Amino acid sequence: MKPDNSNAPAIVAENLTKIYGSGNTEVVAMRNVSLQVARGEVVALLGPSGAGKSTLLTAIGLINPPTSGRIHIGGEWVMDADQAKVDLRAFRRQHLGFVFQKANLIPFLSAVENVQIALEINDASPRAARQRARELLDYLGVADRASNLPDALSGGQQQRVAVARALANEPSLILADEPTAALDSHRGRQVMELFAKVAHEQGAAVLVVTHDHRSLDVFDRTLEMEDGQLNPGSNHPS
Repeated sequence: MKPDNSNAPAIVAENLTKIYGSGNTEVVAMRNVSLQVARGEVVALLGPSGAGKSTLLTAIGLINPPTSGRIHIGGEWVMDADQAKVDLRAFRRQHLGFVFQKANLIPFLSAVENVQIALEINDASPRAARQRARELLDYLGVADRASNLPDALSGGQQQRVAVARALANEPSLILADEPTAALDSHRGRQVMELFAKVAHEQGAAVLVVTHDHRSLDVFDRTLEMEDGQLNPGSNHPS
């Protein structure tokens, strides 16, 4: 993917609300959240536990769609009110990349195979998939670990492979949920710097949920959530 300097929004979310249960058991986990993230931009999403950060991330990622609201990703409306406008599973595979607190690599596959499989699921040929996987591992500084199984990699190396896997299908949007929580401060910062590198050089929008305030200077903007809502005025440069 070539960098896109147009600053066009990769994601537009409007009035997202998520409600669990009904009646006396109703819980509003997120209320009327709206945001935009541009292509080539890396944004941190901050807030205390229970603020609704992961709810927002899984809603935008179409894993746990909102009860109401609209989501526009990569040039099309994918959710409108409570109606899906696309095949959500296929859309996630083709347009979104995910990185979580744990790398969640397949333990019996090598680093390069963990990236390669994400491409083959989207019908890339094994040869093309392997070449792309090796290029990504090289780009992220772990090409020398390509043949290693996950348990032979450090935590930071595993997350680099997870980022490579997230980049495999050239997504317009990458969503990361506490990706450095299990890492020490040095390796955590390296991973955060990788997200900035990916956004600025690859043209993807990157939204990172984090409790770690030590690396906020690598982000273009920070957003803050509390009680299921974005704090007014939190949308500011880091």
